[in-house]
Amino acid sequence: MTIPRQAPTGERPAHPGLPEKGRPGPELLAELAGLTAADLPTRDGHTTAYVYDSGRPEVRDTAEQAYLAMLEVNGLDPTAFPSIVALERQVVGATASRLGGGDGTPGIFTSGGTESIMLAVKAARDARPDLTAPEIVVPVTAHAAFHKAGAYLRVTVRSAPVDPSTYRADPAAVAALCNENTVLVVASAPSYAHGVVDPVAEIAADAAARGVPCHVDACVGGWLLPWLADAGAPVPAFDLSVPGVTSLSCDLHKFGYAPKGASVLLFRDEAMRLGAYYACAEWPGYTVVNSTVQSSKGAGPLAGAWATLQSLGADGYRELGRAALAATRRLIAGVEAIDGLRVLGHPDATLVAIATDPAAGTPLDLFALADETRARGYFLQPQLRLDALPANLHLTLTGVSEQGVDGLLSVLRDAVDAVRPLGPPAPPADLVDLLRQTDLGALDNASFAALLPAAGIDPTGDGAARMAPVNRLLDALPPATREVVVTRFLSALYSPWLGG
Repeated sequence: MTIPRQAPTGERPAHPGLPEKGRPGPELLAELAGLTAADLPTRDGHTTAYVYDSGRPEVRDTAEQAYLAMLEVNGLDPTAFPSIVALERQVVGATASRLGGGDGTPGIFTSGGTESIMLAVKAARDARPDLTAPEIVVPVTAHAAFHKAGAYLRVTVRSAPVDPSTYRADPAAVAALCNENTVLVVASAPSYAHGVVDPVAEIAADAAARGVPCHVDACVGGWLLPWLADAGAPVPAFDLSVPGVTSLSCDLHKFGYAPKGASVLLFRDEAMRLGAYYACAEWPGYTVVNSTVQSSKGAGPLAGAWATLQSLGADGYRELGRAALAATRRLIAGVEAIDGLRVLGHPDATLVAIATDPAAGTPLDLFALADETRARGYFLQPQLRLDALPANLHLTLTGVSEQGVDGLLSVLRDAVDAVRPLGPPAPPADLVDLLRQTDLGALDNASFAALLPAAGIDPTGDGAARMAPVNRLLDALPPATREVVVTRFLSALYSPWLGG
């Protein structure tokens, strides 16, 4: 097999660009509706990743109106727009009050979990200016945002193995990687991949004994686990009430059901929050001081989060937590009754990872299963294998999932019957070998796009919905090669050679 070096045949797709004259609003909204027609649905629980639906249209409408009311407010300068100070104090205080803190707990409202994690790593790094080679220690199941923070902030990330049966972090393995350069230790509550809470108390205690801060990544579960505990679920201690925990991130655009762009980073003390800030007077313009990575930022997400919290209240979140927990328990029981499938570990939250059952004989093709469920109206998120951690399909169940879990299980059973005759996954060995040996960075976007059909991807057809071939291929590649492939794919996707 050879890699094409010329551009695909045909003319480059045209881009609409900027019209000479402005277009009417209804025409634009109609075009937007057409563009979003192929997107995954964002309501009713059929998309089990990326989106979080409370199932309460009146709450969404209120959040939308609050978002729009602050559309033009710039969060860059809180002295110019004091409303953002009042709103952020309330949102941070409400979050802290459920996570081991109170009204006086220092915090920052950010655009999402990645930014919260980035700032937590920055604060820990800057607290040790004496170190020239700072490191953080994370479980291998920690979110990719920690690796991104390490790359951006030039902090080495050391990954510790987890228990192979529970998928929880191993405190001894985390401790073994700590040294004189460690500026931060991390635990997840829960891990996104498997929905289990790490042993936070043990990890934080060891970190405290070493004089090292401990961050709890509760981005996905921080605003869920307290309500699950209210519903009677056995939730391990994980928040700021745990000795040794010095910071915690919690996304409100997940189980807080707020519009996208809403996360809170909490600190145990003011000194750590100051370490997350950035200020610059080394230029002739206005003196810059930022609490987040962004400078100018819309206040819409803050207002939307505030309105959602106020609209739902504790009773609303308690009911949504109960419903999500009930759906999760029914899903787990249903999956365990399907021949060939199993649930990985014992989820503490309403996140579930479904894998093949090695005791069931010929393994199912999980990636084909994901395609079949999507074709039947449900999106399950493929997660690739990593070392001893098996490939699986991720599901996040929310407050609306209780209404549709029986339909999801029915679709899953039908999809299993459809893919069982296919046998185990079989990525093309020649293509795997080729990608291992090829310098993909040397290809231009046009050449890379021309290579995709050999991987089973048809950019002009239903390639977005039929991803089994590319997932099989990626699963067979080492992580470093996967990263190059998906980076090149993203670059080609936004070029004229794919989509249009």
